[in-house]
Amino acid sequence: MTDIPLLSLAVWVPIIGGLLVLATGSDRNAPLARALALLVAVVGFIVTVPLYTGFDVGTSAMQFVELSPWVERFNINYHLGVDGISVLFVILNAFITIIVVVAGWQVIEEKVAQYMAAFLIMSGLMNGIFSALDGVLFYVFFEASLIPLYLVIGIWGGANRVYAAIKFFLYTLSGSLLMLIALLYLFMESGGSFSILDWHQLPLGIDAQTMIFFAFLIAFGVKVPMWPVHTWLPDAHVEAPTGGSVVLAAIALKLGAYGFLRFSLPIVPDAAQQLAPLVVTLSLIAVVYIGFVALAQSDMKKLVAYSSISHMGFVTLGFYMFNSLGIEGALVQMISHGFVSAAMFLCIGVLYDRMHSRQIADYGGVVHTMPKFAAFFMLFAMANAGLPATSGFVGEFMVILGAVQYNFWVAFLAATTLILGAAYTLWMYKRVVFGPVANKHVAELEDINGREFAILGILALCVLAMGLYPFPFTEVMHTSVNELLRHVAVSKL
Repeated sequence: MTDIPLLSLAVWVPIIGGLLVLATGSDRNAPLARALALLVAVVGFIVTVPLYTGFDVGTSAMQFVELSPWVERFNINYHLGVDGISVLFVILNAFITIIVVVAGWQVIEEKVAQYMAAFLIMSGLMNGIFSALDGVLFYVFFEASLIPLYLVIGIWGGANRVYAAIKFFLYTLSGSLLMLIALLYLFMESGGSFSILDWHQLPLGIDAQTMIFFAFLIAFGVKVPMWPVHTWLPDAHVEAPTGGSVVLAAIALKLGAYGFLRFSLPIVPDAAQQLAPLVVTLSLIAVVYIGFVALAQSDMKKLVAYSSISHMGFVTLGFYMFNSLGIEGALVQMISHGFVSAAMFLCIGVLYDRMHSRQIADYGGVVHTMPKFAAFFMLFAMANAGLPATSGFVGEFMVILGAVQYNFWVAFLAATTLILGAAYTLWMYKRVVFGPVANKHVAELEDINGREFAILGILALCVLAMGLYPFPFTEVMHTSVNELLRHVAVSKL
């Protein structure tokens, strides 16, 4: 352990850096804004590396803890800490921030400083969500993170960006209000404590647990998003700029799933076990039904957006089977989805930047004009379909194994995602990349440049490394997951 406040640095370096980038002002200073944003993003990632290298995998206790009074009258504290469940997401978030800054380097030409600042500030706020151990602090970060993403969609998005931004904001804000009520109830029941760890020990009755469970289910379910409160996501993805889609899929969706592990399972374990069949059913609908919906899409971005809903259904399914394979597999799936979804949206962004179309029918024969791009796109498409030796396979395979322990037919339905995922992803890839050159616009396409090659190359290495050797990820989370399962089992009525 170190005396350096690493978690505070992970939160505040991007936020303060984002404000400095914002201060560069107009687009006359765009080169300075880009360079400063990249510097801040890199420093923000560097300060998260010791969280992994200094992490003690042998304990489930919170590590790198920081505790200071904030609002003493109401016993609200600035309380940060990470365990094996949360630490990897802080690092993933900082890594994706670098990718987003580099991805928007040449693409964003207007309001450059504001664009870069929005992503940096959002990165710091999201790190705050993953590391907050005080209920009010968590809620403040959770709600504040909506603002930069709302602005990114609403300002730099497509033709219907305002509609998509407002829909995204209203859906997620409405769900969060129920969470706020639940947090205030827990504050009263705990005798005036906002400590999330104190709430884990509360002896709540089953009726109270059930009400709190549904409040959290709606709040976090909207954020995941679970079926049937998923309809905001395709609109947000389609209208968001490429960077917005990357952060939305790679990090923002994980906030809801993380909330289930930090709040629902440990605080209301009895209700979670009793109502697990409901969540399992909703998750299977997302996996199977949304997979078929993805098959019907003609817009590449919308197809990958629905694919994200299906993959996140796998995550919630893994959580509520209450075995270590299921929960660890779901966590691995979350990290893998961060890499793969980011790469898929970046690939679609590469094509859109050149042809200003996301319609599958407008493409065909891209491999003839963009062979390097086609090779990367193939790898990421295979990972999205869950091909063995890619990161996309590891988490899904672990969840399916956990589902076999839980119920054979649940495992059978969950396994259909391997077929459906291959169907919609490879069908899209075939129509876009293979065949004769479809039109003169495709014939004039230029292959990826050095900046794009570097971004996609780094993500390709991540996807392959995690697929071939997932142990560095599973090792970190194993002890914390086992402690969570022990806590839920002990609390069972």
